[in-house]
Amino acid sequence: MALTVEIQKQLSTFTLSVAFRAEATEILGLLGPSGSGKSMTLHCIAGIETPDQGRIVLNQRILYDSSLGINLPSRQRRVGYLFQSYALFPHLTVAQNVAYGLRGWSRAATAGRVADQLQQFQLTALAHHYPGQLSGGEQQRVALARALAPDPDILLLDEPFSALDAHLRSELERRLTTTLAHYSGLTLFVSHHLEEAYRVCPQWLVLDQGRALAQGPRQQIFDHPTHVAVAQITGCKNLSRISPKNAHTLHALDWNCTLTTADPIRARHTHIGLRAHRILLGEMGHGDAASEIPAPPNTLPAWVAWQSETPDQMTLYLKLGEPATDPQDYHLQAQIDRDRWHQRQSQPMPWWVHLPPDQILLLQGQG
Repeated sequence: MALTVEIQKQLSTFTLSVAFRAEATEILGLLGPSGSGKSMTLHCIAGIETPDQGRIVLNQRILYDSSLGINLPSRQRRVGYLFQSYALFPHLTVAQNVAYGLRGWSRAATAGRVADQLQQFQLTALAHHYPGQLSGGEQQRVALARALAPDPDILLLDEPFSALDAHLRSELERRLTTTLAHYSGLTLFVSHHLEEAYRVCPQWLVLDQGRALAQGPRQQIFDHPTHVAVAQITGCKNLSRISPKNAHTLHALDWNCTLTTADPIRARHTHIGLRAHRILLGEMGHGDAASEIPAPPNTLPAWVAWQSETPDQMTLYLKLGEPATDPQDYHLQAQIDRDRWHQRQSQPMPWWVHLPPDQILLLQGQG
């Protein structure tokens, strides 16, 4: 079981030009900023939109091939689609919505399948309700039951949790993950939420401006992004242009410091990145006895320009080399847990920060 997509389509601001292959029963997460082509890619697979050229093959069935003049209508593609807005029919009951994708089935087969789906998604008591009478979470369950009712070869999920509050997102994410564990087809999952995509999707495809920049296991892409856009999409907060000095030394132009890298610097590398949670804070401030101990490479004095907090973490906005003049005058963002912040916040500045050479990401810029 496999999906092959090689398509081009001219859009208003860029050309969608993506090529990828998804195998077996994997869940492939499509990540990218708004307007990067994620939803349009799903629309082309589903037959809602037609590419300008290329081919789409699902389980050795050609859904679209511009050179052969093949373009199957949506109803023949065996594609289940869960829209961001759910797209339930307001004039149909829950049961009728679930049955909508079963056109062509016998009455008895339709009734049996609808009953099974309602039971599986805990919707039996709502069978005769209309979408306007349902909560957001109930509507999402109806839409998913409808998408899976015909037993499609592929399931397309376009930000299925975007309209839900945080508690409901978590609850329905667990339900969806359980459902997909028993689904034998392929799943493409579009998300803007990095942590959500990490939990749900073992494989990632990263899109930017209509191009596929990376595809592979999520941890590999997270640990080793190759492009600035991929680093940004996967949550890297610290980026700088570089001026290479030698194979393992560079000047970070936007941070105004010279750094050592563990990986060799290549001609294609134009930027570096460093994830906020990889920055290490030293134990002593400037002038302490520890300052007489030789520091490891990439250890620099830093001042806190600003801080923000969540229930578990603090984000520190750090200025390297000299005190900050205002809260916007900073080079790096570092994340530490709140307990560590409470231990450190009264210590005099500067603090020594360490940017581990083996955590510096060497990246290609745009173009």
